[in-house]
Amino acid sequence: MIFDNQYIQERIKKTEKLREIGVNPYPNQVEKGTSSATFLNECAYVHEIETDEMKKDETKEYRLTGRLKFIRIMGKAAFAKIEDEDGLVQIYFNRDDLPENYYNDVVKKLYEVGDIIEVKGYPFVTGTGELTLHCLEVNLVTKSLFPLPEKFHGIQDQEIKYRQRYLDMIMDAEVTKRFKLRSRIVSTLRRFFEDKGFLEVETPMMHPIPGGANAKPFITHHNSLGVDRYLRIAPELYLKRLIVGGMDAVFEINRNFRNEGIDATHNPEFTSIEFYWAYKTYIELMELTEELFDYLFEKLELEKTLPYGDIEINFSTPFAKVPWVDSIVDIGGVPRDIATNKDKAMAYLKEKNLKVDENWTLGYVQAELFDEFVEGKLINPTFITDYPVDISPLARRSDENPEITERFELFMAGKEIANGFSELNDPLDQYDRFKAQVDAKDSIADDEAMHMDSDFVRALGYGMTPTAGEGIGIDRLVMMLTNQHTIRDVLLFPAMRPEAPKAPVVSAEDKCKKCGNENPQELKPAKKGKGMFCIDGNACKKRVQEK
Repeated sequence: MIFDNQYIQERIKKTEKLREIGVNPYPNQVEKGTSSATFLNECAYVHEIETDEMKKDETKEYRLTGRLKFIRIMGKAAFAKIEDEDGLVQIYFNRDDLPENYYNDVVKKLYEVGDIIEVKGYPFVTGTGELTLHCLEVNLVTKSLFPLPEKFHGIQDQEIKYRQRYLDMIMDAEVTKRFKLRSRIVSTLRRFFEDKGFLEVETPMMHPIPGGANAKPFITHHNSLGVDRYLRIAPELYLKRLIVGGMDAVFEINRNFRNEGIDATHNPEFTSIEFYWAYKTYIELMELTEELFDYLFEKLELEKTLPYGDIEINFSTPFAKVPWVDSIVDIGGVPRDIATNKDKAMAYLKEKNLKVDENWTLGYVQAELFDEFVEGKLINPTFITDYPVDISPLARRSDENPEITERFELFMAGKEIANGFSELNDPLDQYDRFKAQVDAKDSIADDEAMHMDSDFVRALGYGMTPTAGEGIGIDRLVMMLTNQHTIRDVLLFPAMRPEAPKAPVVSAEDKCKKCGNENPQELKPAKKGKGMFCIDGNACKKRVQEK
């Protein structure tokens, strides 16, 4: 059971004790206090008070609320630290300032690290120079039943960070800061497109057929309609229907779902922004994308050169632009006669012991060459342009060369961030492309190839203006801007396998050296040397006495 842990049981008993003495451990109608940042800023003047005694201002009263992160009892007085959304503040209280017996019977015995409290008092500066709140009133806001990880070591298990993101945020302020930045990135993207005259829209999340990208979908069932539905892999085909309907500039920020593998840059559900712009081409989209990055860096006040692991990414515009085949030759080091010949390229891949399929077209073979020899080398933002038609089923053919499309992908730090193109608006060509994708599902067993979307072809049949569209992966963008190397670190709640029960393995070193307690959740490592000790010193003493 979730509450069976002995240490948690001790906290539950303290909660019951609080109720017995008339203290509600979960009161309502508690307003948020002054933020820690405001308190520290407004009271900075206390440091400058000239006095031979303690620097303080008893004329000012502040009420703070926050989680108790540290407490040190010293006889009839105590120092503690509470944390709110802005940071930590030190507080001080003593027996004589609080109601009779409240300090000894409530604060010392029933308050614990992890509890959320409310304190009222005046600012002063300690002998060590730290601005502190001298508390004249202390109230419990929320009793914590689960102990926080020992602060010295924090959360050691990465999986716990992902499964219990709330605990990760409690223990690491940098995590909260990262997700606040993510929120600002999304809102800044939205503001940019709104200022450009784009209309934000919402399109279906459940589709009758999967479309808009090459991906394997999640399948669900609609009971009322009696039909299967697919969680969307992309909103593209619905957004282009809106262009057909007369909306000249639209965008959508929302989730997509792909029933595929999980790795450092892939999660089954991910966030993207897709935008479509009538009477524009992929050239203008690249210019808009550069303008977007300049806008992001200005509004977020970021340096144009950011660290990413052992490398640095220079986001200065304009970004490099390299045609598809040239990238394979000049960046990937593949001879041009091989990169442009299917049979030679297949032989080249075989020599390198890489995956091949005899049914691949030249575009698929080139895609394998690109993935292996080019992608990982694209560090600074780079547009790769002019993709082959056979791997670009929704992009418009080039008028100069019908074998390639007016398409680009944006890469940085060896990862794809965006995909855009001049949209195909010829319904007959679109029908043939869809049909080729359907055939590919059989000939090369490509279960990610697109389905035939007859309604979308019909929409194009009514006429879609020349249009350009693009999608940007927001999760990967956040990774780049926050120096994170796995997508799970920029998702509040990433996809995880069901948690398997862990059988405790207890050795002599896993027991408390004093009382022999074997419960790992109640133990902490010794700060020096080997061995473990109980987190709750009082419970440890009690067990020793019982022995």
